[in-house]
Amino acid sequence: MTPNVAAAKEALSHLEIEEKDSAIRSNSRDFFWYSPVLKARLDHLVADFVVRPKTEAEVIEVLKVCYAHDVPVTTRGAGTGNYGQAMPLSGGCVMHLKHLDKVREIHPGRVICEPGVLLKDLDAACQAHSGQELRMFSSTWATATIGGFIAGGSGGVGSCTWGALRDLGNIIRLRVVTMEEEPRVLEFRGEELARVSHAYGTNGIITEIEMPLAPAYDWTGLFVAFEDFMEAARFAEEIANEDGILIKLATVFEAPVPHAYFQRVKPYVEPGTNLVALMVAPHSMDGFETFLARRPGAKLIYRSDASTWDRTPGPVFEYGWNHTTLRALKVDPSITYLQVRYGFPNHLALIEKLRAEFSPEVLQHLEVMRENGKVMFAGLSLVKFTNEERLDEIIRLHEEAGAMIFNPHRYTLEEGGRQTVDDRQLTFKREADPKGLLNPGKMIAWDDPDWGYDKMYSYPKIRAAE
Repeated sequence: MTPNVAAAKEALSHLEIEEKDSAIRSNSRDFFWYSPVLKARLDHLVADFVVRPKTEAEVIEVLKVCYAHDVPVTTRGAGTGNYGQAMPLSGGCVMHLKHLDKVREIHPGRVICEPGVLLKDLDAACQAHSGQELRMFSSTWATATIGGFIAGGSGGVGSCTWGALRDLGNIIRLRVVTMEEEPRVLEFRGEELARVSHAYGTNGIITEIEMPLAPAYDWTGLFVAFEDFMEAARFAEEIANEDGILIKLATVFEAPVPHAYFQRVKPYVEPGTNLVALMVAPHSMDGFETFLARRPGAKLIYRSDASTWDRTPGPVFEYGWNHTTLRALKVDPSITYLQVRYGFPNHLALIEKLRAEFSPEVLQHLEVMRENGKVMFAGLSLVKFTNEERLDEIIRLHEEAGAMIFNPHRYTLEEGGRQTVDDRQLTFKREADPKGLLNPGKMIAWDDPDWGYDKMYSYPKIRAAE
């Protein structure tokens, strides 16, 4: 297939199309640069044009026209993903869904919305309407969209209580448009959700979302300091296991992360301070204070509802998840990160072993998650990057020790996940994207079914640097 970009752009010229080269470039980028490996390979990429549909009918029109002219389509929300999910590997069209931002209906326990609504705006609408909020959101809550979170995320703030985004019940329904000669509009629930959730828009475009809600609270943000790292990790695990204390975040930072990288926290900690960040519901604070008093090694240094700090640190959740990496990068550009699964029941022993082996080259940053009802940890470890060979060695040694790595230095679905083919997503791509024009290069199983994962996959049709 030879894409006819000019013909597609002309056929769509009545829609909102970006003409400025600088804006086309900025709309062709996400946060892939968290990874020096991806930055070296993707930094030059740019789409041929950007279109911003305002309705589902316009989404269908874009897909139909681009299908007719063999033009690749990469969809995007706010571009806050950091696996290169929204990077147009073969150029073509970037379809920006910022205008599909309507909150359609709010009911007890659920909300129906379009994919381009920002997480913060969705939360605000739900709180104003009925005192409800999203169960979970990314740390980029202020700038990320709900569609991007579902298509590219896996969990976040709230996962300590509600688990991962793809766990049963955490998405109710998705409405999806296919890329065919005559695009179809499909509704997915239950088992079918896995076809398109966390699929990077490789096999369908989400145009409507139904999500579960929980009661909204004015969460109390807390920082608790520890001299001993493993004591901090045990504290986070134990608070998450307190059934009567409602939390939305439990994050552990190894020293010297808080002192070195958290500028507003730095005056209140020492270089050797390990820190736990928490969000606790106001009605659970009495229980939390009792819990805290039983642990003499824990020192409460900040609470958002009674702060004595000269300057507010801002929302506590903006220190966790991948905001930790972002804050570290602002201080030390040589920092990158890993995404690690420390599964129950050996999570603490494995964390202690890997910390002993790699610290300070790899500094622990842990997020409490719930998996199959059990408290475990996701690691977003900070890594002092030296070269790709050493980074690959660190990953290999983690895997050999028993930790699962979701590799953030790869741009494909499989390499960023469990290094296996998701047959549900592949099968649906065959049905919904027969020409393979949706976000090409991100699904290895489509391009090279026999790939062995013994080295980094390189999409053969990736646009070369000029």
